[in-house]
Amino acid sequence: MRVILFYIGSYPVHSYGLIVAIAILLGISLGYYLAKGTSYQKHVLDVAFFLIIGAIVGARFWEVFFFQWGYYSQHLTHIFSIWEGGLSIQGGLAGGFVAGAIYTWRHKLNFWEMADILSPAIIFGQGVGRIACLLNGDAFGTPTNAGWGLVYPPGTMAYDTYGSQPLYPAEVWEGQWDFVVFGLLLMLKSRPRFRGFLFLSYNIFYSFGRFMLEFLRGDTPRFIFHWTAAQITSMTLIVVCLAAMAFLYYKNNKFQPRNHAETLS
Repeated sequence: MRVILFYIGSYPVHSYGLIVAIAILLGISLGYYLAKGTSYQKHVLDVAFFLIIGAIVGARFWEVFFFQWGYYSQHLTHIFSIWEGGLSIQGGLAGGFVAGAIYTWRHKLNFWEMADILSPAIIFGQGVGRIACLLNGDAFGTPTNAGWGLVYPPGTMAYDTYGSQPLYPAEVWEGQWDFVVFGLLLMLKSRPRFRGFLFLSYNIFYSFGRFMLEFLRGDTPRFIFHWTAAQITSMTLIVVCLAAMAFLYYKNNKFQPRNHAETLS
């Protein structure tokens, strides 16, 4: 766990920014590969630019105003210091969703089809990106009160909060869950039920895992039901995606042409 990996001259290379950049590049590369053979492949690199901008803006906004406003309200000059850490994945997804919707609308593309293609790549990038949280010492868990757990070094947010106490490896487990979701999406990819099915499944799977793991988190305040902001967001997203699934399933079946046997009956 190292907040600063190395120096280039006097310039510090932060682990968080470097790993996030690698995660983005891997996600884009995988998305380009998954779009092979479709008319969407030529749009992947273009839409990726807008997705990155939207994701960064959304991720920072979410982190500052929903998760860590108590800190940033006292350190306003740090709000734009994203290289120090502090990007909410859920905010990034929201910002990327908006950017992707605008791009597909302007280019007259089907949003659901493109979202289905890119979903496995997005969750893969998320899994890699969680390594950044581990190295940076954020997104950490609560004390295990046992003889096992992650012990963070001085200079990390986790150490500033809990000292040398062993903590639940919440960010590690979330990264592992992301790769499980990646595998599930690849299995579902060969038998989609309707446009948008894979994308909505991705959101539901990820949000479920995030909701459960948030019970172990020790870096964010809690609100109603003793839930964190991430849990409230996750539950809201699950409900919205289930409703969208029901609507798209109904819409898909409603307008399916009936076969000849059904017509005769």
